Order: sequence, then structure tokens, then C-alpha cells
Amino acid sequence: MSERIATVTRDTQETQITVTVNLDGEGRLACETGVPFLDHMLDQVARHGLVDLDIKAVGDLHIDDHHTVEDLGITLGQAFAQAIGDKRGIRRYGHAYVPLDEALSRVVIDFSGRPGLFMDVEFTRAAIGRLDTQLFWEFFQGFVNHARVTLHIDNLKGFNAHHQAETIFKAFGRALRMAVEPDPRMAGQMPSTKGCL
Repeated sequence: MSERIATVTRDTQETQITVTVNLDGEGRLACETGVPFLDHMLDQVARHGLVDLDIKAVGDLHIDDHHTVEDLGITLGQAFAQAIGDKRGIRRYGHAYVPLDEALSRVVIDFSGRPGLFMDVEFTRAAIGRLDTQLFWEFFQGFVNHARVTLHIDNLKGFNAHHQAETIFKAFGRALRMAVEPDPRMAGQMPSTKGCL
């Protein structure tokens, strides 16, 4: 399997974002988004997904965090789609349950080529730090649409919103790691009876 690295830049009147992803990394993050709690969550994705992420984002944070968070999801999704290539030899599916104290989340992903987000999360607070918890949906919707994956996110329990979010992002990282891993038994084969994804 060749090197699975991609760099994508998104430049709009609202945001300027560059993302580099290495799917076979060591879990390193270099990140400057201007949204501190988002940086913390992206660190969970890199560390638990064992992907290297280099992210530079400048957005219209004087308005709010919405455009930066959404566009980062879009750009990250595009980078994953480019890095993974034609998907031959990968596991395709990934899943993870992750607890953090009282919180427990489950994330299941399929690199199906069919975008779909199914997110069942009731955050117990409207914001974590200054970050509106509604923006997590925007982030994952952007990722799903551009990575072209089916993604199920369920927060099964939890009353601390920080813990809820952290279990989601850790589980997302671990599910990604499983799905994009090369499967030695699938070497060179498309993980679909259709012959394409």
C-alpha cells in the first residue's frame, strides 16, 4: 500500500484552512484553529486514530465559531478521501465504545462512498468553554459529506458535557483507525461485492 498522505486547502471569504493527514501516522497533532476546545478534540482524534494531523485554520471568529468548525470538518473529510484512495485492502468498517467516567459513547463508521450522518447526542450544556455544542453536528456533517462515509454517533450516557464530547471524539478516532487499517487478508481487494466504493 502506497503512502496515504494528503493535503487539502479550503479558501473562502469566511475561512482559510489547510489540512494535511497521514493515515499511517503516530498520532501527532499540529493544530491552530483559534477554537481551543476544538483543538482539544482534534488531539483526541489524532492520538486515538493514530493519524498525524497538521491543521492551520483562520476563520471569522469575530462573528462566531460556526464557519471555522464546519469548514474544518469539510476540509478534513476531503483530506481523508484523498489519502485513502480507492479503498482497496482496507477494513472499511470501524467501531468503538469509549467511556470517560460517567459518559459512554459509541461510534460506527463505514467508508461506503455514501454520505450519511446519524447522530443521537443530547448535550447537557449548550456550550463547552465558548464552543456551541450544536457545532459538533456541523463538524461531523461536513466530514461525512466530503469523506463520503456513513457515520453513526451515539452518546449512550453522561451528564458532563465535556465528557460527552470527549468520548465521542475518542471513539471517532478509534473507529477511523479500525476502518482505514490495511487488512492483510483483503490485500489488493475491494471490500465490497460491488467491486467499487
